[in-house]
Amino acid sequence: MDLGYLSVLLFNGLVNGAFYALLSLGLAIIFGVMRVVNFAHGAFYMLGAFAAYLLLQQAGIPFWPALLIAPLAVGLGGAVCERLLLRRLYTLDPLYSFLLTFGLTIFIQDAMRLRFGIQGQPYPLPGELASSVSLGLVSYPAYRLFVIAFSLAVCVAVWYVIERTRLGMVVRAATERTELTRALGIDVDRWITGVFAFGIALAALAGVLAAPMRNVSPLMGSELIILTFAVVVIGGLGSIAGAVAAGFLAGLLASVGAIFDPAIENVIVFALMAVILLVRPAGLFGSQEAA
Repeated sequence: MDLGYLSVLLFNGLVNGAFYALLSLGLAIIFGVMRVVNFAHGAFYMLGAFAAYLLLQQAGIPFWPALLIAPLAVGLGGAVCERLLLRRLYTLDPLYSFLLTFGLTIFIQDAMRLRFGIQGQPYPLPGELASSVSLGLVSYPAYRLFVIAFSLAVCVAVWYVIERTRLGMVVRAATERTELTRALGIDVDRWITGVFAFGIALAALAGVLAAPMRNVSPLMGSELIILTFAVVVIGGLGSIAGAVAAGFLAGLLASVGAIFDPAIENVIVFALMAVILLVRPAGLFGSQEAA
């Protein structure tokens, strides 16, 4: 097999893994603290892409400011949803939260379809990253290399916050031992809105990064959300490190599978999930309590 072709496939796997990692990271943080399976995560990913698109089309704000503004705006919208909707269901069966976020997904997608139609809208590459970079065997688009590097930097920064700051200590304790954390006198509930908004902002950030690579469309989130849930299960429900590691692993495995048969590119991720659940139901990095 040509080494250049293999290198391109592996880099493509890292790019896909970067999106899986950011989306899974947000899902893992939300589930870890709130025990809510947020099915609307893909819709907020799509809103991040549309926010960047509208900032450019309506206000002339280019990619780099949008990379900050769009996640903040969508994260704020997520905080409003948590305060007005999700907060009313915490005392009920978790199935109600799942159904609410599923309904929210349908509402957001249909609202965007009514406004923009189903056809995707193009978003231009930032001029600074429109070229290719020579990597020896192949030349690879500079923007895709930026996506890999930027996503890794964000994941490392989130890890640092979770592992090295007081805020992270509370989030980590609430993720691993929610009831024990409450018993020690820490008000976990006061952090919930911020944690949910932060998880949503990570999804929106992934959407902004995806906009120059994929057409911005109302259904772009539905294409990723199921795979993202599989990645979260592989890494371990509520595990921050597991979400990142499983995200990049899933991206690479899907690309390796495409070498043999493009039809199994996505199937291999679900096959891995099935094997992990049989061998270790808590996931690669998950706790038995979360399982």
